[in-house]
Amino acid sequence: MVRGRFVTFEGIDGAGKTTHLEWFRQRLEEKIAASGHSVVITREPGGTALGESLRELLLNHPMDLETEALLMFAARREHLAQVIEPALARGDWVLSDRFSDATFAYQGGGRGLPRDKLEALERWVQGGFQPDRTVLFDIPTNIASDRRGAVRSPDKFESESDAFFNRTRAEYLRRAEESPERFAVVDATQSIADIQKQLEKIALSI
Repeated sequence: MVRGRFVTFEGIDGAGKTTHLEWFRQRLEEKIAASGHSVVITREPGGTALGESLRELLLNHPMDLETEALLMFAARREHLAQVIEPALARGDWVLSDRFSDATFAYQGGGRGLPRDKLEALERWVQGGFQPDRTVLFDIPTNIASDRRGAVRSPDKFESESDAFFNRTRAEYLRRAEESPERFAVVDATQSIADIQKQLEKIALSI
């Protein structure tokens, strides 16, 4: 059986990536319709019962930075074992709202955890596994901040400073520059229609 494909959406809070997730799923389903396989939508942290429990802790409770990173990767290991790897083995496609690039961006870039520690955890949890394609919704921090202002009950990450999100965005862009064959960077300040035109091209290229 042909292995499925793994696609991730990334970006700082307020970039609007979640807005486009369902639309992109439909485009992917159209693309693979003849194969008889489906598209699985999931998210991080989360995606499993255990992962969702860890998500609530990670998003709403203060903790030591290294504890935060370890819990992120613990949720990811369960996510891989229970959802992502089985789906890909079936030939299904997986579309995830965030994956390990988010941990490098938020816990590494934003919070300042040394990159070598994150790389060690990544090797342990993922081996050499990476998404087949990562769509990075890039947006200036001040515009994302205005968008986040509409959130009624922001979690601990959404409540962070612009300086934090500047560092997070910079790490995302560094990751994209480091792996240009994997990343597709989308200007998230564009209209929804223009973003969807770009996403259409990305879907066709996968």
